[in-house]
Amino acid sequence: MRASLIQMRVDEDESVDSRRRRAASLVRDQAGVDLVVLPELWTTGAFAYERFGDEAEPLEGPTHEAMAKAAADAGVWLHAGSVPERAADGALYNTSLIFSPSGELAAAYRKIHRFGFDKGEAVLMGAGTAPVTVRLPETTVGVATCYDLRFPELFRTLVDAGAETLVIPAGWPERRRSHWTLLAQARAVENQAYVLACGTAGTHAGVPQAGHSIVVDPWGEVLAEAGAGEEILRVELDPARVATTREQFPALKDRVLGLEPPRRRP
Repeated sequence: MRASLIQMRVDEDESVDSRRRRAASLVRDQAGVDLVVLPELWTTGAFAYERFGDEAEPLEGPTHEAMAKAAADAGVWLHAGSVPERAADGALYNTSLIFSPSGELAAAYRKIHRFGFDKGEAVLMGAGTAPVTVRLPETTVGVATCYDLRFPELFRTLVDAGAETLVIPAGWPERRRSHWTLLAQARAVENQAYVLACGTAGTHAGVPQAGHSIVVDPWGEVLAEAGAGEEILRVELDPARVATTREQFPALKDRVLGLEPPRRRP
């Protein structure tokens, strides 16, 4: 299974329309790959809070249209990162879009854990409630976004739903880059799954981005890592390695907490 993580540069001097066209072109360049991943909120910048409302779009808005066509043109599964979605009731969400190689919307995921504490995304956007998995021919993908990476219970839920590959687009700040790498490896090790974590480069509203998109295997080994600038990270994965790892070191079978209690027989 071949994957490409497109670590886009997101800066204020490029218009959203221009960046949307550039993202579509970068996706088309990945023809022949199985899965392509874009970062979180690459249309606006993850820290450009004041732009969320102005740039928000409906689920089937211009980004949906551009990314659906790019996925179909390239013939790839596309995790198109996330966009600020404006729902029918006017509420905003940080929503990821996943397209099939025919350009159909296979899934949408509204970010569950919102960053900012008492400001920014945490107060401007609504919280998603439903974990999302997507079945690809080679693997089942579990979807999470940026700050979600700090909440291991979400990833346990995804694994229980069959996830073997965890895909995490992000706009992670440079000042906490060590956490990014550490948590990506931890989520891979504890869930015995591949982790594909795709960040942004550039500066969002004065916040330098970490970049350093990373791919980790089910044993926690780093297969590939980008630098700080715009870069496309390409990697080949062996989906069978997940099952092999879980069979050789069956730690998931020894879970005790967090499992539903056994039902009593009548």
